[in-house]
Amino acid sequence: MNLANNRKAYFEYQIIEEFDAGIILLGTEVKSIRLGGVNLTDSYIFFKNSELWVKNLKVSRYKQQYFADTHDDNREKKLLLTKSQISKISKLLQDRGVTCVPLQIFTKSNKIKIKIGVAKGKKLWDKRQTIKERDLKRESQSES
Repeated sequence: MNLANNRKAYFEYQIIEEFDAGIILLGTEVKSIRLGGVNLTDSYIFFKNSELWVKNLKVSRYKQQYFADTHDDNREKKLLLTKSQISKISKLLQDRGVTCVPLQIFTKSNKIKIKIGVAKGKKLWDKRQTIKERDLKRESQSES
């Protein structure tokens, strides 16, 4: 089940490869994400001690949580990947202009997962082409 999408990432970047990763969360963060209280828009992924972390993944405060158990809305969260996946991502990131961004948050067998993509930034004309294709697709759907 899809919980949140990063639509901006698909527009700004050309996705080279996608990976599914686990994510370490607190209990109140899990409840808040399941209710849709997550924002992926400005988040990005970085390496720290040969581990992948996500930054600026904003998880809003769970409304019914105990006051003393508040979590930081913008804390760094560790991603869970295999060593082979991490080495593959690090090799892909060595190219110039390549970055790693979160694409969506979803549930798989009752666990919250995050889909990350190794991406290359689009040029302005690539973005125009994407808008043109989207408009043509929209017009063809409205005609039928």
